[in-house]
Parts: sequence; structure tokens; C-alpha cells
Amino acid sequence: MIYDFHTHTFLSDGVLSPMELVRRAQVSGYAVLGIADHASEGNMELIISVLIKESRLVKQHWDIRLLVGVELTHVPPTTIAHLAEEARELGAEFVVVHGESPVEPVPPGTNLAAVTAPAVDILAHPGLITVEAARQAAAQGVFLEISARQGHSLANGHVSRVARETGAPLLLNTDAHGPENLLTEEFARVVAAGAGLDPAETEQMLVANPQLLLQRIDSR
Repeated sequence: MIYDFHTHTFLSDGVLSPMELVRRAQVSGYAVLGIADHASEGNMELIISVLIKESRLVKQHWDIRLLVGVELTHVPPTTIAHLAEEARELGAEFVVVHGESPVEPVPPGTNLAAVTAPAVDILAHPGLITVEAARQAAAQGVFLEISARQGHSLANGHVSRVARETGAPLLLNTDAHGPENLLTEEFARVVAAGAGLDPAETEQMLVANPQLLLQRIDSR
């Protein structure tokens, strides 16, 4: 059972349509696929409205759950809380924030703004996140991402160490932009081991924490 809450389609910079990505994920053994295309004020409504329609079709015909999300990307940190609330009001089931990856010029302060925003669920590839921000994530229940994506994964070891110190919850996501980026269970465990997680921590990240997030989503 594979859970992945961070993927992209041609609604932003991915290569597949939402429905094709869902179908490929289903064939790959996914239980849950979260699509969170890059978004800001200008395109958020379009992305969410399209994904809501696709999720209805998936629910009627296939045994995989499609979650409707957005990834707030390179937005000014002071706008994150408002934009996340707006995304929820438009129908997003979960909100991801594009964290301070070591390979992109994300505005400083993004990580802290994300983990203190009530409507944010996941801080993606948070790079060299501070202990202060990780403590806020633990307090707010914001999941820190261990990334399977090249480049963003460079800081996985740091993220796992800080999460262990502070109790911040972890999720493994792909940040997939094409079918070749989708997970297998074997590769998910390789990424977890590379991040320095022990077997118990790996099970928590791959199985228990996705269930916690799903319960949160379903309770809204």
C-alpha cells in the first residue's frame, strides 16, 4: 500500500494529465495519490476545480483514492496563511507548501510561515529546516516531507534528525512530475534508510502517519 501526497500534473509543471497519473499510480500499487500542483493566487481556483471533477470520476470507477491539493510555491511567506485558507475554502482537501529546498531560491522564512499556518498540512522538502521551525511543526501537526526527488532529497538526513529531536511527524512523498518518479514499496524503504530512519521510524512514516493525515482530512 503506497501513499503519496505530493505529485504534479500538466496543470503545473508535470507531464501527465491528472487522470493518466492516477491510472499509472493505481497500476503501481498506490492506495492514495495526492495531486498538489504548483499554485498561487492566480491559478489556485482552476487547479482545484479541475481536480475535484477528476476525483469524482476516480471515486466512481477505480480502487484508488485521489486527494485534491495544491502546493503553494515560491509565494511571499506573509501570504502563506491566507492562501492556505483560501485553498481550503475552494475545496482543497490538503495544502502543501513548497519548503526551503537546498536547490531552489525559496524566499527565506517560508518554512516557519508554513508550519505556523493553521490550514497547512505538509511542508515539502524543507531543506535545512531549523529546530525552531520543526518544533512548531510538531506543535501544529504539520508533516515534514522526506523527499524521493533528486535534489530536494539532499537534506533528507538533516530533516530526519531534526524531526527525531523535536517530534515533528514525517511523510515520504515523491514530488513526482512524471510516471518514472512514482514510488514502489521497495524504493520507499530505500529512501527512508538513506534518510537515516530505523525500521520503526520507517513504518511510522510510511504507514501510520499517512493514516493520521487521512483521518484529519476525513474529519474536516
